[in-house]
Amino acid sequence: MVRNISGFGQYNFTDNSFSTSNWRLNIINRYYKSFKDYKGKINQETAEQNVAVIKSNTLDLSLSRLLNNGWALSFSLPISSNSREASVEHGGANTTRHTTSTFGIGDIRFTAYKWLLKPTVKQKGNIQLGLGLKLPTGDYKYQDYFYRNDSTKVLSAVNASIQLGDGGTGIITEANFFYILNAVRSLSLYGNFYYLINPREQNGVAFTAGKIPPRIDSIAGNIVNSVPDVYSFRFGANFEFKNWIFSAGLKNEGIPVYDLLGGSEGVRRAGYNLSAEPGIVYIMKKLTVYVYVPVIISREVKQNVPDKFKTNYTGVYTSSTGGSGSYQIFAGVQFKL
Repeated sequence: MVRNISGFGQYNFTDNSFSTSNWRLNIINRYYKSFKDYKGKINQETAEQNVAVIKSNTLDLSLSRLLNNGWALSFSLPISSNSREASVEHGGANTTRHTTSTFGIGDIRFTAYKWLLKPTVKQKGNIQLGLGLKLPTGDYKYQDYFYRNDSTKVLSAVNASIQLGDGGTGIITEANFFYILNAVRSLSLYGNFYYLINPREQNGVAFTAGKIPPRIDSIAGNIVNSVPDVYSFRFGANFEFKNWIFSAGLKNEGIPVYDLLGGSEGVRRAGYNLSAEPGIVYIMKKLTVYVYVPVIISREVKQNVPDKFKTNYTGVYTSSTGGSGSYQIFAGVQFKL
């Protein structure tokens, strides 16, 4: 359920709200491995031979221009390399495992930011709001081969979890804040809110792995990929010691069952991952290096719209499985230009 498009701007440091540098280049890589199947909050304990293993690497390049009176503009370009190793969507359960993969640019983002209070060196806190656009530049129809046996394969669209984009033009909303807790400015609170509004309902891409889908999926509309909203919330504390910042917080990210705008039909893995998020930052004059490792402490895969339809249609509670992992790794550098 965790999409590559969320959360990168939340690690975009700007010396809180004041800076004498007009340009910032932020380079960050996100690694995530999903290797567990969940329904609701329950691990399905899928046999290793049949579980889908997803590996996601996304390098995000973000260039920001700091303007007068607390304004800033940001351009972000993600480049992703993803893979999904599985057996069920190829020859079936307990057959040979095969890998589908994708590589290329993702969905580009343009965002404008504004600090609500006039930025100064000594201020104790501030709130920043952001509004932007996510463009459907990432390939959301990427295809690879699905194997029926050792000698037969078919070309079909890969699983939505490794597609490079979602096929929708989205509205980015952000809110960030900090607050200094002590006189020596070594202890502070931070918060980040990110919500991507995707008005488009479905992108027209059917994930069938080259097979004829079950009739109930056709009736329920559980074939064509949804273009879901995405959210990510962070809150925590920073402790600064000389050139080091040590961070501890919580991060919650996921996909809602229903979008704020537009319909919510189609294939989506609604739910959330709640993580404990330690981090460490080292600040130099022109360079900042940082690593954050959100460790997942709770997750839930919720009923999507087709699941609810199936439940009402058959009278049997239905919930799709969704993949999850144990942690993510965000590692990045920021240059003051």
